[in-house]
Amino acid sequence: MRIHGYIIIAVLSFHMGFVASIDTITSTQFIKDPESLISPSSIFKLGFFSPENSSNRYVGIWYNQISVITPIWVANRNKPLTDSSGILKVSEDGDLIVLNGQDQILWSSSNVSTGAVGNSTAELNDNGNLILLDFITRNTIWESFQQPCNVLVEDMRLTSDKETGKKTLLTSWKSPSDPSVGSFSAGIDPFGIPQFFVWNGSSPYLRSGPWNGKTFIGVPDMYSVYLSGFNVVPDANGVVSMSFNYVNQSVVRDYVLSYEGELMENIFLNGKKSIPDSDWKLPRTECDVYGLCGVFGVCNPQNSPICSCLKGFEPKNTDEWDTGNWIGGCVRTTLLQCDRLWNDPEVGKGDGFLRLETMKVPDFAQWSTSDEQHCKEACLNNCSCVAYSYYTGLGCMSWAVNLIDTQTFSMGGADLFIRLAYEELIENKRKIKTIIGVTVSAGIICILIVAYLLWRWLAKHIGSMKKSKNTLLNETNHTTFSDADNINQVKLQELPVFTLQKLVTATDNFHTKNKLGQGGFGPVYKGEFPDGQEIAVKRLSRASGQGFEEFMNEVVVISKLQHRNLVRIFGCCVEGEEKMLVYEYMSNKSLDAFLFDPQRKRLLDWGQRFCIAQGICRGLLYLHRDSRLRIIHRDLKASNILLDQELNPKISDFGMARIFGVNENQANTQRVVGTYGYMSPEYAMEGRFSEKSDVFSLGVLLLEIVSGRRNTSFYDNDEALSLLGFAWKLWIEGNAAALKDRILNDPSNDEEILRFINVGLLCVQEFAKDRPNVSTVISMLNSEIVDLPSPKQPAFSERQIGLDSDSSQNQKKCSANVVTITVVDGR
Repeated sequence: MRIHGYIIIAVLSFHMGFVASIDTITSTQFIKDPESLISPSSIFKLGFFSPENSSNRYVGIWYNQISVITPIWVANRNKPLTDSSGILKVSEDGDLIVLNGQDQILWSSSNVSTGAVGNSTAELNDNGNLILLDFITRNTIWESFQQPCNVLVEDMRLTSDKETGKKTLLTSWKSPSDPSVGSFSAGIDPFGIPQFFVWNGSSPYLRSGPWNGKTFIGVPDMYSVYLSGFNVVPDANGVVSMSFNYVNQSVVRDYVLSYEGELMENIFLNGKKSIPDSDWKLPRTECDVYGLCGVFGVCNPQNSPICSCLKGFEPKNTDEWDTGNWIGGCVRTTLLQCDRLWNDPEVGKGDGFLRLETMKVPDFAQWSTSDEQHCKEACLNNCSCVAYSYYTGLGCMSWAVNLIDTQTFSMGGADLFIRLAYEELIENKRKIKTIIGVTVSAGIICILIVAYLLWRWLAKHIGSMKKSKNTLLNETNHTTFSDADNINQVKLQELPVFTLQKLVTATDNFHTKNKLGQGGFGPVYKGEFPDGQEIAVKRLSRASGQGFEEFMNEVVVISKLQHRNLVRIFGCCVEGEEKMLVYEYMSNKSLDAFLFDPQRKRLLDWGQRFCIAQGICRGLLYLHRDSRLRIIHRDLKASNILLDQELNPKISDFGMARIFGVNENQANTQRVVGTYGYMSPEYAMEGRFSEKSDVFSLGVLLLEIVSGRRNTSFYDNDEALSLLGFAWKLWIEGNAAALKDRILNDPSNDEEILRFINVGLLCVQEFAKDRPNVSTVISMLNSEIVDLPSPKQPAFSERQIGLDSDSSQNQKKCSANVVTITVVDGR
């Protein structure tokens, strides 16, 4: 009996030892293909895999709960296994090694770091780091984070040592099916001001611009360190490290260096599905390629050709430049006179500076802590200094070398002051005066034309339209945009103008088969240019009595904006009575086409809905706070959220948008426009609008996203007047989870969904002062604000007495859920 007991104890001990070792590798416990090792919380897996279209086997680490293997690290990347005989183990001398079936070592941790001991053990952490430890002291001998491959994950550090020149870099794969070291590498260049680089071999391929303590200023749509999680830190030993740590633990992000040199962001929601944010990548345009336009050249992706010379410079080789070969760069047209005194009339005028705005500053900046005035003076008094820039929070940058890798942004960037001879500055001033004179003359002509058009229009709409005219003039005085001013603004923005014939050809003479939708201002058509570029053409209906002001407003507003979550405008067409806007074509049309369709909504799982909501919030934050203009959209709704091929959201329809002054917080209008059900109470009833009225619309949209139901689908419901009322009823009953769409049946998302509903209800509270602003909404959704306040009763949540059938019918007609703007006159 005692012998049997010993046998049972021995068997149990064996099994317990086996179970306890599944997250570690020792000299006696190893994994053999196809076995694997799982991190403690089952986030990452270490095992053997084959890349797509390859039969070779590699040891790698990937996300455990993603159905498609997406390796973040590969051990034997340069020496693949040709069969399934591979073994990963700790050798007798303490190294972590990969063996093939003939016991040949294909990879060893000693190739990277020495110091292994005989009693080593390897463990896989929940951050994806494989570490080799001294089993007794628990000191780290080696870790995979010291040998990154092509993926930067949270807590991983890319480092660069100024003294030794040693760098920890990302290195690309050779191809999608070959993880061996490719041509591209990426990391931090610590010399001067830290910058992020991607190199092709030893040559720079792209550059982020300087780190200002929060962002890389050469990446204009990069968020602060608080929101994006990036941080760059130098230590006392001259080692600069870059890492990122995203606050929201339910959203996992990593950054992949592709075999073609692109740095792309991946998003993993709840460990379930990879959703690539294809709009966030570097390079975004050709202009991001390092030094594309040569020395003293400047790149602007909005121009054609994209390269030009800086003011005061001309192409070094005109023939090459005309053929699109810009690498030779530019040379000065007038030599500098920096050795002359500025105010000495006997020796002539000295050099000066020309200011260029929203620029990606050149490479090789010299940095100092000088204030702005001393920065300018130091450059002026140094004959070798060709440019300077002062950036608040960063300090003084100056250049004593040829300016390389300069770009013009539509937003962000910095002011760059380039040194020019006095003659060049005077010539530039003359050109500006000439442009102003021509512009003023054109403006006067435009005013006369518009006045004539308005006279004809008013003659056709006498009587009831007089009141509308007075109301419109009142509102126009607030925005400071008359029709003539709008046309001038468009001219100054140099928005591309397409001919009517080109758009007729692109849309097959506006054939009905190309019609995408019909709105209050007219139809929208799909088109295609000869080069294959797809477009969407919004055509203002000639029979419509409304829309001219909104048309001009949209041209002015959206031509000044650029953000990955705003729809892009390519140009416009104004010929005779035809007025059209040309946009990028969005293959998945609008959000409502998915969200409220019983079949297509199944394509929107919770992860995708959460990403769509985040994108909408980022676009709205840009409009309210981050753009050059401060914009109140006034018609945010599901049909005005367009979706691209990857279901990334883009806010559209700016015909109703209003531009705020810097110090304005709210405004009044007598002309209430928008869509019933999305309007805040203070706007619908009193004509007062602000950022908080957009937040109200956002809240309605959030509740629609989580529920899959229109706000206006409750008019015949006895329990609630609207979705807001229904959501509030469930909330106070403690049953808010019942609001979620029935297809969202994964219980692991319930906690995040409840937070989402809470935020939505906070946005639709009756009083504007109680609603959060958009930046706070983003922090709440991402769990950066952990404890959320309880919402107060939302507006329009109680059934109103006296709504007869006719008024209900009218309310239902207020919204046209196609790609358009809906106008509702206040009553």
